[in-house]
Amino acid sequence: MVLSRRTFSTIAGTAALGLSLGGSGEACVAAATAPTGPAPGTPAADRRRHTVGFDHYSMIVDGRRVVLWSGEMHPFRLPSPSLWRDVLHKLRAHGYNTVSVYVSWNYHSPAPGSYDFTGVRDLDLFLRTAAETGLYVTLRPGPYINAEVDAGGFPGWLTATRGRARTADPAYLRHVDEWLTAVNRIAVRHLYTRGTGTILLYQLENEYANHVTEHTGRAYMAHLYRKVRADGIDVPLFHNDKGRNGHWAPGTFDTGGERGRWLYGFDGYPSPFKRPPDWGYFGRGGPEGGSTASPRTPGFLAEFGGGWFDPWGGAEFRGKGYAESRRTRDAAYERRFYLTNLANGITLHNVYMTFGGTSWGWLPAPVVYTSYDYGAALDEARQPTAKLVPMHQIGQLLHHFPDLAKLDRAEDVSVATPGVRAYHLVNPDTGAHILVLRNDGPSDTVAAVPLGGTTLRVPVRALDARLLAAGISLGRRTLRHSTAQPMLRLAAGRQDVAVFTGRTGEVTETVLECAVRPAVTVLEGAADCAYDNGALRVRARLDGLTRIAVTGGGAAAPLLLLLADDRTSVRLWPRTTPSGPVLVYGPALLRTAVLHGPTAALTGDTTEEADLEVWAPRGVAAVAWNGTRLRTRVTRSGSLRAERRLPGAGAVRLPPLTGWRRKAENPESAADFDDSAWRTTDLARSAATTPVPAGEPVLFADDYGFHYGDVWYRGRFEGAAGARSVSLSYITGTQGLLMAWLDGRPLGTHRMPVPDAKTVRQGTWTATATFPVAPGGGSHVLSVLVRRMQHDQDGRADDTHKAGRGLVSVTFDGASPAVRWRIRGEAAPDPVRGPLNNGGLYGERQGWHLPGFRGHGWKPAYFPRSERRQGVVWYRTRFRLSVAPGTDASIGLTLMDDPARAYRVQIFLNGWNMGQYINDVGPQHTFVLPNGVLNTRGVNTLALAVLSDGTTPSGPGRVDLTLLGRAAGGVPVTPVNSPGPAH
Repeated sequence: MVLSRRTFSTIAGTAALGLSLGGSGEACVAAATAPTGPAPGTPAADRRRHTVGFDHYSMIVDGRRVVLWSGEMHPFRLPSPSLWRDVLHKLRAHGYNTVSVYVSWNYHSPAPGSYDFTGVRDLDLFLRTAAETGLYVTLRPGPYINAEVDAGGFPGWLTATRGRARTADPAYLRHVDEWLTAVNRIAVRHLYTRGTGTILLYQLENEYANHVTEHTGRAYMAHLYRKVRADGIDVPLFHNDKGRNGHWAPGTFDTGGERGRWLYGFDGYPSPFKRPPDWGYFGRGGPEGGSTASPRTPGFLAEFGGGWFDPWGGAEFRGKGYAESRRTRDAAYERRFYLTNLANGITLHNVYMTFGGTSWGWLPAPVVYTSYDYGAALDEARQPTAKLVPMHQIGQLLHHFPDLAKLDRAEDVSVATPGVRAYHLVNPDTGAHILVLRNDGPSDTVAAVPLGGTTLRVPVRALDARLLAAGISLGRRTLRHSTAQPMLRLAAGRQDVAVFTGRTGEVTETVLECAVRPAVTVLEGAADCAYDNGALRVRARLDGLTRIAVTGGGAAAPLLLLLADDRTSVRLWPRTTPSGPVLVYGPALLRTAVLHGPTAALTGDTTEEADLEVWAPRGVAAVAWNGTRLRTRVTRSGSLRAERRLPGAGAVRLPPLTGWRRKAENPESAADFDDSAWRTTDLARSAATTPVPAGEPVLFADDYGFHYGDVWYRGRFEGAAGARSVSLSYITGTQGLLMAWLDGRPLGTHRMPVPDAKTVRQGTWTATATFPVAPGGGSHVLSVLVRRMQHDQDGRADDTHKAGRGLVSVTFDGASPAVRWRIRGEAAPDPVRGPLNNGGLYGERQGWHLPGFRGHGWKPAYFPRSERRQGVVWYRTRFRLSVAPGTDASIGLTLMDDPARAYRVQIFLNGWNMGQYINDVGPQHTFVLPNGVLNTRGVNTLALAVLSDGTTPSGPGRVDLTLLGRAAGGVPVTPVNSPGPAH
């Protein structure tokens, strides 16, 4: 069809039709109307009451529509509170208005009744920082979170308790209520409704689908709802359905008679090799399409794939790690999938992950290794990637053009181009039209788009998409149409500024409504401008920043039209201030913009030398950058431009790692080791879901209070004469292993298999290790070390997090001796670093990993190393860094060796367990060392606990510090408390 000019030239205004809401149904607003005007200002803990509601189009905050453009990050995956601000600054600057966060129960609770929200676990500090940064918060405290963390976030001690988890079992709910009380005591102080914080949404449970039709499931969800409300949480609540199935939609469970405060949300992780799914307006309902899963609430993707996780061995990405995740789910993927979501009516859109971070210590579930980079837009080292380009463009678009918060499906548009799908939407109040063009084909193409009596030729690259707009307001002018994507509009000084973006090298056409012929000046770049029949047409090839000044033409104020290619668009930084909008161009990042009288005080980062240009409200005549006043001049564009370029980041010199000292451990393997203080395995019953062999004692480590890392067993027996072999059944999770010694002599090592892509998501891994023996008569000692790889995530709500970990049973071939076992795992949880930091190695229990440990008698060692030994050897060294003040250097530790060598390393930096390296499995070789834990201007202690199976020579090979990124600027970093041994 051909759309008339009238259809596409409706003037976009700020007036809106009245909207009557409330009463019956689930829609809920706090104001009588929800105009499509400017979006609410930057959220803050401003001590003013705010209203939060929604209808089937969008969230409505203080009576105004707002699209939530959200990024997921997990504070527990960045154990340096100062750096939380850095990541939040980057989210805010790149167009996000919301941050979504899990709160992991296991991270905060070392024991029943004990909850720690201090230090790196300071949830109150994170929520304050988010408010100071100007971000809404979606809080997701579980009690179950999944998130590829140990036991799905359940604390280790919960695995040894009675009561089926994720049901209405009273024994389980007692613990849940205690946890929620602890979290909500903090959360209630940060609700946006109260003006004391910016929490806008709160999630109950996580991907809880299996019990939808069972009474106990409904009772469980109802209990959580009542509990959270009783704790004072008054913002809208939601649950995220694992796929858009309609589970836990409004009305499916008892909310105590409260209506209109429950949102339906769902998750989506589609393959990049398939067509984007139609979630919302364009289907028939049910799991495959349609908004009928919850027609009275706005489209809400509580999680949508911003990448994907990678398992041990790299099966997901063919051993290439997260670089491959980032390649297959790149910027084009984001445009193709995320714009389709917007076209489907998704106005609450959370990208999981936007910053993945690190599953340090024993935090990761068995399915993943230490890095949780995820292929996210911000990498694990906090560095921006090319994936931020569409996020930045879309986020700014949604903030500056509120028309997109209320869209209906409009008449179909036939583009007559094979492989291209067109979505046509209209704002019923303003008449603004939005077109999303998506190319699902393997080749670049040019779509023929009928528009206003003419046909536009719009390039759409292979497996990509673009958004076009018509009839939107650019301030005091109206856009007739553009083949470039609108990014932002604002008023700066005496002029309006509008920015449009697209791929480098594309030829774009932008048409403005002009009642009379305007005066047009191309200030920078090249553009062809022509006036005809009430319209100004601007044709330009996107290359850098093209600037066009438009004055007159019937408008009251000049317009500065900026056409930016992708690379340039992420150097344009809009910011709202109480005195008016500010637009900054040039640096790698703008963190803050504050107007002090006539001075615009800016803070931010540069990586290389950069220009600085500022459009600001009238009266601003000076600019300061990171505290330094700059000499500026006024440009023809109406901006203030620094006369000198901003300096880039200086060199960062990393020292070689030398001065290593070495000490072997595992004295537990010796026959005469004193284990009299160890716990006797005398339990007859277990809380585990793994059956205990008949007639055997419980051997599972969790039942004896040992939940994380390695666990030792020592078994004494007599009467084994004639035994030919011993078989040890054990259970660990993926990549676990067992080592055994008889009377101090190594028997060998057994490892769980490396899973392939089909089996990687299996939860529990049980195996039997059989070793030949000839013990003879008399007394004997069997020593066994089991490396557990944490607990299953219980994603199906069937208590698999309670599967046993450690030994299951022991049998002899040729004899039947009774074995009397003692067990020893981790020491009491580190009061600063938390319960997930340490396992049960001898060196950990003795504090060998801690700074300040006095390693008397340790011998010098040199890398590369080559020795064949079953067991554990520790290496320690100290190194000094002198990163210049004002430089944010992201630094990692890289380990490299012959992949045929079978060994693994626990990495401790200043006592903090930064992860596990498995040399012959991979794919991870570089481990991020977060500033704060890493002292960038002083001495650091590095300890490596090397566990080798004795079948091959073991290293380490090369161990080096690696520079992962640097910037001039950053945020002030407070050292993370890293205590040494208690003396």
